[in-house]
Amino acid sequence: MTRADTPTSAFARSTHGGLLKILIALVTTTGSWACGGRAPSPTDTRPNVVFILLDDVRADDIYDHPFVELPNIERLAAEGARFDNYFTVAPLCSPSRAVFLTGQYPHENGILDNRERAAESHAIRTFPALLNAAGYQSGFVGKWHMGHEDDSPRPGFDRWVSFVGQGVYFDPDMNLDGVPAKESGYMTDILTRYATDFIRGTERERPFVLFVAHKAVHPEVLPGRVRSFPPAPGDESLYEGRALPRSASWQQPLAGKRALARTTEYDDPRSPPGGTPDDVILGRLRMLSAVDRGVGQILGALEEIGEADNTVIVLTSDQGFFYGEFGLAQERRLAYEPSIRIPLVIRYPPLAPPGSVVTSLATNLDMAPTLLELGNLVPPADMDGLSMVPLVGGSPVGDWRGSFAIEYYTDEVFPRVANMGYRALRTERHKYIRYEELDGMDELYDLTEDPHELTNIMADADPALIAALDDQLDRHLGRGAEGSVP
Repeated sequence: MTRADTPTSAFARSTHGGLLKILIALVTTTGSWACGGRAPSPTDTRPNVVFILLDDVRADDIYDHPFVELPNIERLAAEGARFDNYFTVAPLCSPSRAVFLTGQYPHENGILDNRERAAESHAIRTFPALLNAAGYQSGFVGKWHMGHEDDSPRPGFDRWVSFVGQGVYFDPDMNLDGVPAKESGYMTDILTRYATDFIRGTERERPFVLFVAHKAVHPEVLPGRVRSFPPAPGDESLYEGRALPRSASWQQPLAGKRALARTTEYDDPRSPPGGTPDDVILGRLRMLSAVDRGVGQILGALEEIGEADNTVIVLTSDQGFFYGEFGLAQERRLAYEPSIRIPLVIRYPPLAPPGSVVTSLATNLDMAPTLLELGNLVPPADMDGLSMVPLVGGSPVGDWRGSFAIEYYTDEVFPRVANMGYRALRTERHKYIRYEELDGMDELYDLTEDPHELTNIMADADPALIAALDDQLDRHLGRGAEGSVP
């Protein structure tokens, strides 16, 4: 399949907008789906889906942390599969969320950045909408974050609980199925309550899909570019005095990172010298405790209705965060490992061996096709992702991807990363970052020899290797059939 080279043309020819509504209506009325769906029946045994999306959570916030205690998330991993090489192909909130929902790169689905993308986000074709059209009850609870002022219900959801933009952590204004409402309490707890209410209120005759998008652990946005990280009441003193782990790239010099080294002024309070302060990191880790309690309550609700083992529970994050690696803080966006490597835990007893660890390269492109396959739907042919069902099940996979692209389209939020829009390629061995607006500043890392990306080997690399990486990246971006590189 040949893909268009521009976001506009790809967006225009996808199944979007009014066409999406027509197709959903056709599926609902005819009881079938052209790519493999089927109508619900009294004996429908397709699994439920609970998809839990965290915000700005790194893989090592969740996995094997020296002191953070997350017993319910640990239970998911102990009873399911943990992915140790799972990545976002778009390390920025709005684009990453759209990738999860659509199974398409940003240049395909049209959600390129965090700018006002409300209209596009009403039109994208999402896996919950496809499941809903094939008979699933569907609910969205949480942070949509594709559109700053528009919190109205998006297509394909029977239940809609959301809020404008980033929302707030305490006593938020909400949108309940299009009706404004005022809530009291802590946002994470509120979203958990709505999620468990949805689960308990579903019909047993039909499966359901619930998308829970937490605000945690995104910062609270305050005036003057100030941010705060408020834990839930009672969690304010967790981990007090604990020594934080440090990566080998923590506060490392920027030699070889010419694009990042251009800015030496630190007048933005979000990007202090040296990177994220320790008190901010501890605040973020404390915020995970409310998330973990919510995971326990969701598991409890599923057990109450007898559906815990017939439900695919997914826990992941939209992108990572910098804890001082190369002096970075809240910039995210960049293609370095702390920003693109995210957690993924899947609990589904009929498929996932308990305590299993998947090491194959997988991405958020793969989530939509995976959940569609588990719902007995054939993923649409224009999805860029691959179904992870064999990986979750522990089956040998001979023909699996060896690389993926990463996209970031320049925005103006953080002066320190001005004009650093890039297309990057991540293989099992290499990271190749090709800046779109900066000449002579590209980066190449041998991740086998240099997993922390300390040494840019671009200047000394074999030209044949660069040509192969360029070719593979272009193929991922829609300029030919995908192949493989070392």
